Amino acid sequence: MTDGTIRRARPDDVSEILAMVRDLAEYERALDQAVATEEQFQAALFGPHPTVFAHVVQHETAGGRRLGGFALWFLNFSTWLGKNGIYLEDLYVRPELRGTGYGKRLLSTLAQECLDRGYGRLDWWVLDWNASSREFYQAHGAAALTEWIPYRVTGDALQGLASAGSDPSDTSDIGAG
Repeated sequence: MTDGTIRRARPDDVSEILAMVRDLAEYERALDQAVATEEQFQAALFGPHPTVFAHVVQHETAGGRRLGGFALWFLNFSTWLGKNGIYLEDLYVRPELRGTGYGKRLLSTLAQECLDRGYGRLDWWVLDWNASSREFYQAHGAAALTEWIPYRVTGDALQGLASAGSDPSDTSDIGAG
Protein backbone atom coordinates (compact mmCIF):
# COMPACT_ATOMS: atom_id res chain seq x y z
CA MET A 1 0.00 0.00 0.00
CA THR A 2 1.21 3.51 -0.81
CA ASP A 3 1.15 6.05 1.98
CA GLY A 4 -1.05 8.86 0.73
CA THR A 5 -3.43 10.97 2.74
CA ILE A 6 -7.18 10.80 2.16
CA ARG A 7 -8.76 14.16 2.88
CA ARG A 8 -11.67 16.36 1.88
CA ALA A 9 -11.09 18.35 -1.27
CA ARG A 10 -10.09 22.01 -1.01
CA PRO A 11 -10.67 24.82 -3.50
CA ASP A 12 -7.08 24.64 -4.72
CA ASP A 13 -7.63 20.97 -5.72
CA VAL A 14 -10.24 21.76 -8.37
CA SER A 15 -7.91 22.03 -11.38
CA GLU A 16 -6.37 18.62 -10.62
CA ILE A 17 -9.77 17.05 -9.94
CA LEU A 18 -11.09 18.39 -13.24
CA ALA A 19 -8.02 17.07 -15.09
CA MET A 20 -8.67 13.62 -13.60
CA VAL A 21 -12.36 13.87 -14.56
CA ARG A 22 -11.20 14.42 -18.15
CA ASP A 23 -8.82 11.45 -17.89
CA LEU A 24 -11.74 9.33 -16.67
CA ALA A 25 -13.99 10.59 -19.47
CA GLU A 26 -11.32 9.67 -22.02
CA TYR A 27 -11.04 6.17 -20.51
CA GLU A 28 -14.84 5.85 -20.63
CA ARG A 29 -14.76 6.85 -24.33
CA ALA A 30 -16.70 10.05 -23.68
CA LEU A 31 -14.13 12.86 -23.56
CA ASP A 32 -16.28 15.02 -25.86
CA GLN A 33 -19.00 14.97 -23.19
CA ALA A 34 -16.74 16.26 -20.39
CA VAL A 35 -17.45 19.97 -20.77
CA ALA A 36 -17.46 21.03 -17.09
CA THR A 37 -15.34 24.03 -16.12
CA GLU A 38 -13.28 24.86 -13.05
CA GLU A 39 -15.77 27.61 -12.24
CA GLN A 40 -18.65 25.11 -12.23
CA PHE A 41 -16.70 22.75 -9.98
CA GLN A 42 -15.74 25.59 -7.61
CA ALA A 43 -19.39 26.65 -7.31
CA ALA A 44 -20.73 23.09 -6.88
CA LEU A 45 -18.08 22.03 -4.34
CA PHE A 46 -17.36 25.24 -2.46
CA GLY A 47 -20.15 27.74 -3.17
CA PRO A 48 -22.56 29.02 -0.52
CA HIS A 49 -24.71 25.88 -0.91
CA PRO A 50 -22.47 22.99 -2.03
CA THR A 51 -24.29 20.34 -4.04
CA VAL A 52 -21.42 17.86 -4.35
CA PHE A 53 -18.56 16.80 -2.14
CA ALA A 54 -15.17 15.24 -2.78
CA HIS A 55 -12.41 13.37 -1.07
CA VAL A 56 -8.95 13.22 -2.59
CA VAL A 57 -5.76 11.23 -2.20
CA GLN A 58 -2.83 13.51 -1.52
CA HIS A 59 0.09 11.55 -2.91
CA GLU A 60 3.73 12.37 -2.31
CA THR A 61 5.94 12.32 -5.42
CA ALA A 62 9.59 13.15 -6.05
CA GLY A 63 8.39 16.51 -7.35
CA GLY A 64 6.18 17.24 -4.34
CA ARG A 65 2.54 16.64 -3.60
CA ARG A 66 0.04 15.67 -6.27
CA LEU A 67 -3.48 14.32 -6.14
CA GLY A 68 -3.45 10.60 -6.79
CA GLY A 69 -7.20 10.17 -7.09
CA PHE A 70 -10.59 11.41 -5.99
CA ALA A 71 -14.12 10.39 -5.06
CA LEU A 72 -16.85 12.89 -6.01
CA TRP A 73 -20.25 12.31 -4.41
CA PHE A 74 -23.57 13.82 -3.44
CA LEU A 75 -26.51 12.95 -1.24
CA ASN A 76 -29.48 10.92 -2.39
CA PHE A 77 -32.52 9.80 -0.44
CA SER A 78 -34.21 6.42 -0.12
CA THR A 79 -37.96 6.68 0.30
CA TRP A 80 -37.97 3.05 1.45
CA LEU A 81 -35.34 3.52 4.14
CA GLY A 82 -36.36 7.06 5.00
CA LYS A 83 -32.68 8.01 5.04
CA ASN A 84 -30.12 9.82 2.98
CA GLY A 85 -27.39 7.91 1.25
CA ILE A 86 -24.32 8.75 -0.75
CA TYR A 87 -24.27 8.53 -4.52
CA LEU A 88 -20.71 8.15 -5.76
CA GLU A 89 -20.54 9.99 -9.08
CA ASP A 90 -16.88 9.27 -9.81
CA LEU A 91 -14.12 7.24 -8.20
CA TYR A 92 -10.79 7.66 -9.95
CA VAL A 93 -7.22 6.69 -9.19
CA ARG A 94 -4.46 7.68 -11.59
CA PRO A 95 -3.41 4.65 -13.68
CA GLU A 96 0.14 4.59 -12.34
CA LEU A 97 -1.22 4.43 -8.76
CA ARG A 98 -3.77 1.67 -9.22
CA GLY A 99 -3.10 -1.35 -7.06
CA THR A 100 -1.78 0.85 -4.23
CA GLY A 101 -4.92 0.64 -2.12
CA TYR A 102 -6.05 4.20 -2.87
CA GLY A 103 -9.32 3.13 -4.50
CA LYS A 104 -10.19 0.91 -1.56
CA ARG A 105 -9.32 3.68 0.90
CA LEU A 106 -11.48 6.23 -0.94
CA LEU A 107 -14.40 3.80 -1.03
CA SER A 108 -13.88 2.95 2.64
CA THR A 109 -13.87 6.65 3.51
CA LEU A 110 -17.28 7.06 1.88
CA ALA A 111 -18.61 3.98 3.67
CA GLN A 112 -17.45 5.51 6.96
CA GLU A 113 -19.13 8.82 5.99
CA CYS A 114 -22.38 6.85 5.60
CA LEU A 115 -22.00 5.19 8.99
CA ASP A 116 -20.97 8.40 10.78
CA ARG A 117 -23.98 10.30 9.39
CA GLY A 118 -26.53 7.51 9.75
CA TYR A 119 -26.98 7.10 5.99
CA GLY A 120 -28.52 3.88 4.72
CA ARG A 121 -26.41 3.08 1.68
CA LEU A 122 -23.70 3.93 -0.81
CA ASP A 123 -24.69 3.74 -4.50
CA TRP A 124 -22.89 4.13 -7.83
CA TRP A 125 -22.97 2.99 -11.44
CA VAL A 126 -20.30 1.10 -13.35
CA LEU A 127 -20.09 0.76 -17.11
CA ASP A 128 -21.03 -2.77 -18.14
CA TRP A 129 -17.79 -3.24 -20.11
CA ASN A 130 -15.55 -2.12 -17.22
CA ALA A 131 -14.82 -5.59 -15.89
CA SER A 132 -11.85 -4.59 -13.72
CA SER A 133 -13.91 -1.99 -11.84
CA ARG A 134 -16.83 -4.37 -11.44
CA GLU A 135 -14.49 -7.02 -10.00
CA PHE A 136 -12.93 -4.44 -7.66
CA TYR A 137 -16.32 -3.37 -6.30
CA GLN A 138 -17.62 -6.93 -5.94
CA ALA A 139 -14.44 -7.88 -4.07
CA HIS A 140 -15.31 -5.16 -1.56
CA GLY A 141 -18.88 -6.30 -0.92
CA ALA A 142 -20.82 -4.37 -3.57
CA ALA A 143 -23.72 -6.08 -5.31
CA ALA A 144 -24.72 -5.27 -8.89
CA LEU A 145 -28.35 -4.15 -9.14
CA THR A 146 -29.14 -5.96 -12.37
CA GLU A 147 -32.90 -5.53 -12.03
CA TRP A 148 -32.68 -1.72 -12.35
CA ILE A 149 -32.17 0.15 -15.63
CA PRO A 150 -30.85 3.71 -15.35
CA TYR A 151 -32.59 6.42 -17.37
CA ARG A 152 -31.48 9.91 -18.31
CA VAL A 153 -33.13 12.90 -19.97
CA THR A 154 -30.89 15.61 -21.50
CA GLY A 155 -30.85 18.28 -24.19
CA ASP A 156 -33.96 18.62 -26.35
CA ALA A 157 -35.69 15.75 -24.55
CA LEU A 158 -35.21 17.60 -21.24
CA GLN A 159 -36.70 20.75 -22.76
CA GLY A 160 -39.62 18.75 -24.16
CA LEU A 161 -40.31 17.01 -20.88
CA ALA A 162 -40.23 20.31 -19.00
CA SER A 163 -42.76 21.86 -21.35
CA ALA A 164 -44.97 18.74 -21.41
CA GLY A 165 -46.46 19.64 -18.05
CA SER A 166 -47.45 23.16 -19.02
CA ASP A 167 -50.65 22.18 -20.86
CA PRO A 168 -53.38 21.50 -18.26
CA SER A 169 -55.63 19.97 -20.92
CA ASP A 170 -53.07 17.22 -21.61
CA THR A 171 -54.11 14.44 -19.22
CA SER A 172 -51.84 11.73 -20.62
CA ASP A 173 -49.34 10.23 -18.22
CA ILE A 174 -45.80 9.27 -18.99
CA GLY A 175 -45.49 5.51 -18.74
CA ALA A 176 -49.17 4.95 -18.08
CA GLY A 177 -50.59 1.65 -19.13
